[in-house]
Amino acid sequence: MRIAIVSDAWRPQINGVVRTLETVARILRAEGHEVEVFGPDRFRTLPCPTYPEIRLSLFPSSRLSHMLQLFAPDAIHIVTEGPLGWAARGFCRRRGIPFTTAYHTRFPEYVRARIRVPLSWSYAFVRWFHAPSAGVLVVSPAIRDELSARGFRNLVPWSRGVDITAFQPQPHEDIGDPRPIWLYAGRVAIEKNIEAFLDLDLPGTKWVVGGGPQLKSLQRRYANARFFGSVDSAELSYRYAQADCFVFPSVTDTFGLVMVEALASGVPVAGYPVPGPLDVVTDSRVGALDKDLRTACLAAVSRDPEDCRRHAETFTWERCARQFLEALQVIPRRHWQPLRNRVLPDAAAP
Repeated sequence: MRIAIVSDAWRPQINGVVRTLETVARILRAEGHEVEVFGPDRFRTLPCPTYPEIRLSLFPSSRLSHMLQLFAPDAIHIVTEGPLGWAARGFCRRRGIPFTTAYHTRFPEYVRARIRVPLSWSYAFVRWFHAPSAGVLVVSPAIRDELSARGFRNLVPWSRGVDITAFQPQPHEDIGDPRPIWLYAGRVAIEKNIEAFLDLDLPGTKWVVGGGPQLKSLQRRYANARFFGSVDSAELSYRYAQADCFVFPSVTDTFGLVMVEALASGVPVAGYPVPGPLDVVTDSRVGALDKDLRTACLAAVSRDPEDCRRHAETFTWERCARQFLEALQVIPRRHWQPLRNRVLPDAAAP
């Protein structure tokens, strides 16, 4: 099967969406499917306002249309509601081609955190984007129920997995920082609510791993915390394993893959009782959720690392890839005209 995935989130970004796409694509290719990801790396881009690390494709419709016709996929999946997502949606709508979408990010809450647009407006916009989709892939029952209550239809479950070989428990080393080590890993941005973690009165040391638009500001304001910036996979695995508790302060994530990676490393999770944490910390033996984040942290830190590891092993990428494949809508071949040269262009010309 030839599968086109269109996503505004792609390399060199490092986040849960990109890791999910990379892993699912790798599994499907190993099964014999041909998977092509159409990301911003193939288009002219400009930096996203307030978040320059993210590149937005500039007028991608014509180029993307040409590339999709060259690839002639059996199925098209649209990952994001950005410029590429809208271009792919328009391409499919104009030609009567079925497609699926995914709800990876609580976009309305992200927008409100930055420019205070009413949630009802943003949800109406996002609902309109997904309305023609043959299947809107959602990561958890909590998000499915929330979206259903807001009028979304054709919601399809799409779970997540974890690489249990990359993320494993390791012996704690004498690292020089007072324990317990409280770790946050992920994008350092306003919607992640990291100040709620850094403001907590906790014993030990707070670690923040990841880059983003808030990094320099938080470094200046919280001198007692350690900030590591963006790190490679090996160091990320090491930082997880050296932590005593993973703190997830976000209330806007649909899932939070970092929580499962922490659990695979034998590290319990503390967070708020909201969608995302509620779908990961489903066993009180692996973490704690509370409206008071400090209470959750102090309760979670004593959990057994072996219980955390066993819980993480229930999240498999193979199941994630299978659900993705089953949700795709096959495109009738009549939509693609025969072309002699089906060589896809790579990155956009400078």
